[in-house]
Amino acid sequence: MDLDLKDKTAIVTGANGGLGRGIVIELAREQMSLMLVGRNLATLEDIAQLARQAGSPAVAVQACDLTLGGVPEATVSATVAALGGIDLLVNCAGAAKRGDFFALDDRDFLDGFELKFHGTVRMCRAAWAELKERRGTVVNIVGVGANTPSPDFTIGGPVNAALVNFTKALSEIGLRDGVRVDALSPGYIRTERLERRIRDLSLQSGRSPAEAEAELRDGLKVHRFGEPEEVGRLVAFLASGQAAYIHGATINIDGGVTKGI
Repeated sequence: MDLDLKDKTAIVTGANGGLGRGIVIELAREQMSLMLVGRNLATLEDIAQLARQAGSPAVAVQACDLTLGGVPEATVSATVAALGGIDLLVNCAGAAKRGDFFALDDRDFLDGFELKFHGTVRMCRAAWAELKERRGTVVNIVGVGANTPSPDFTIGGPVNAALVNFTKALSEIGLRDGVRVDALSPGYIRTERLERRIRDLSLQSGRSPAEAEAELRDGLKVHRFGEPEEVGRLVAFLASGQAAYIHGATINIDGGVTKGI
């Protein structure tokens, strides 16, 4: 399927994480120009090289902290200066802390919202005029915790639920301005974060990492964990004209983890 994304431009926040990297590579394969945003410059430069090898005609990087005032606006300005405009904004930055509710403090909750929720809000606001001009697309990376509350995810679940609500609200503005706005909720994707969780389960239970992984997978009632590139391919589809009638939606990509309606 030709997604017709060649020569279009995307910003991907959280590009130095495993999920962000998978999204970057798939957009590069569609020959999009890319602005990679994250906190670690060395990692961003490594991923930029991978993106070039995958087919991106132009890649820029912006090492920054999106929780700081003025940074989203500066990121948008840098993207326009380096790449000419913005057709796609992928908000993938931010991860919330898991743990015993009574061991989490106010700072943990505030930090959980600061980057993933408020960073997304700030980036959407900063990029909106460019997206409106080019009739672009926003894809917010949320998470299945928005649908399924968990006692060890009392920060991430509410953050994700807030992002689903925000996506739907922003999509109403997008109808007016010609900007498509959607969200993806990945399930358990094979990233460093998942590998770390498996290692922790292994240490806690005394089982081998392979046994801990099987136990987690069986408990979730899924056949396998997802791959970052699978999320990336769905982001690329949503950015394309093939998805023109998908607007204000939240799509689960989770292998069936979400059991509710």
